[in-house]
Amino acid sequence: MRSISFCILLSSLLIGSAYAQDQSSPLKQAYSKHFSIGTALSATQIQGKELGTLELVKQQFNAVTAENVMKWEIIEPVEGQFNFAAADAMIEYAEANNINVIGHVLLWHEQTPAWVFQDAKGQPASKELVLSRLKNHINAVMGRYKGRIQGWDAVNEALNEDGTLRQSNWYKALGQDYIATVFELAHQADPKAQLYYNDFNLFKPEKRAGVLKLVAALKAKKAPIYGIGEQGHYSLDYPTLQEVEDSIVAFKNTGLKVMITELDISVLPFPDPDNVGADISLNMKLKQEFNPYADGLPKAVSDQLTQKYLQFFELFLRHSDSIERVTLWGVNDNQTWRNNWPMKGRTDYPLLFDRKNQPKEVVPQLIKLAEKAGK
Repeated sequence: MRSISFCILLSSLLIGSAYAQDQSSPLKQAYSKHFSIGTALSATQIQGKELGTLELVKQQFNAVTAENVMKWEIIEPVEGQFNFAAADAMIEYAEANNINVIGHVLLWHEQTPAWVFQDAKGQPASKELVLSRLKNHINAVMGRYKGRIQGWDAVNEALNEDGTLRQSNWYKALGQDYIATVFELAHQADPKAQLYYNDFNLFKPEKRAGVLKLVAALKAKKAPIYGIGEQGHYSLDYPTLQEVEDSIVAFKNTGLKVMITELDISVLPFPDPDNVGADISLNMKLKQEFNPYADGLPKAVSDQLTQKYLQFFELFLRHSDSIERVTLWGVNDNQTWRNNWPMKGRTDYPLLFDRKNQPKEVVPQLIKLAEKAGK
């Protein structure tokens, strides 16, 4: 009798072969002259527990980011105790398949254990103690993967929506210059790694201005920032193409490279128009009026999603001189965080592959778009 693992592997290969026969070229090949195409992997996917996903990623993408397993609360839940198993597995998989790895994330106000900011008595830790812990964490994680990770989201979501610095625990502990400190520590740990500032809603003029101010301050300190990650948590209703283009151009003019990161396009109505974006602290009770497609996506809405993706990729292609990477925030609709934010249990369809890892109608159109663009 064949083993279960053998059967799973065989099924995965068959799914991948069937897909390969349907496409003239994979996404990564079609866009190779323009920018790399990335995706995010969950722990379940990294461990090979989702049928066909790793084979699909190998075929279609040339960059991967860990969705969660490299965040502080998972990789160092207890001080000095590191959980590298899933991150190791992802990097080994990527290296075996010629896929670049993006580290995510060194510093973020979310998903950071409380102990980082507390002393032995549970009181607020001193600046010196927090800084020591930050340095130790960066050295341990980046040191382990030195030379194996192309770039890092060094600092994530440090700005408020009005462009001011978020009054996070990091800010309170280390002061307003902490962002420059992170870039300096990260560069010391791995001098060849590209370092990015990553944030959402950068299409908003106020927040865009905040990033430009931050970049200017970092440059004045000669901080080793390489690029800006513009998170693409969009929907059918927002943002406008002009808003996104304005940000791309503004960031390009700083002399830094631009990455479109965490791209997904929600088809669902958003319950709180004042808080669109990616603030994971939002948590609301599920209401069916905000979950209209639980039994499937109507063709008319699917067509809207197709057109939205084509419009954004046309924009990205126009600015491929400054955009180095476009990363989808997930492989398929089954994985996406959009199913559970800001209401747990919603059914969303924001990615390029459906819940069975089958390509949506937009995928061959995106491939043709890139091939037509040439370069």
